[in-house]
Amino acid sequence: MYIHPLNRWKDDAEIATFLQKNAFATLVSQLDEKPWATHLPFVLDQNKDGKAILSGHIAKANPQWKNLVDDQEVLVIFQGPHAYISSSWYNHENVPTWNYLAVHVYGKVNLIEGEELMDHLKKLVNIYEDGRPNRVSVETMSADYVSKQVKALVGFEILITDMHGSRKLSQNRDEANHQNIVKKLEESTFPFDKEIAKEMRIDRSDS
Repeated sequence: MYIHPLNRWKDDAEIATFLQKNAFATLVSQLDEKPWATHLPFVLDQNKDGKAILSGHIAKANPQWKNLVDDQEVLVIFQGPHAYISSSWYNHENVPTWNYLAVHVYGKVNLIEGEELMDHLKKLVNIYEDGRPNRVSVETMSADYVSKQVKALVGFEILITDMHGSRKLSQNRDEANHQNIVKKLEESTFPFDKEIAKEMRIDRSDS
């Protein structure tokens, strides 16, 4: 994706936290010579060599898995909060724009099955059941039921080879306009607007 130099996100630790927080992402690959996308939950992890990976699974009913061969390069798109920035929020004439956080992850596919796939499913369920009442786990489900469900899935890992992160948070605005944008976003009834306002305050305090 295109990233303006002012908006380029370079902090690997912050990006890792972002991927974990916004883990329901979009897997993009080629199918029959056309782009194909599927929305999936991912787990950011490390492989046995200590290298960063994304693990996931896809339904066998989804034809995308048939083109997920070992070493195929894929793209996973992670998107966070975003907000419309109105022209009326500036003290001068300007066009409206959009503030947002997004990360594009490139990597190579490795299909997994058996214990590796089960390990991924256990981690995924544990992550999202954490802190919930009546917490469940793969281990508490009947073995026969789990076995039948797993047969309908294809597991995979993506060895991360490149990441491009963008934090577009009005970094090019002077203090007066930046503060007014934050104020307007904080006054908004849209939850994402408030999240972007918070990110803008953090970004400006760090710069």
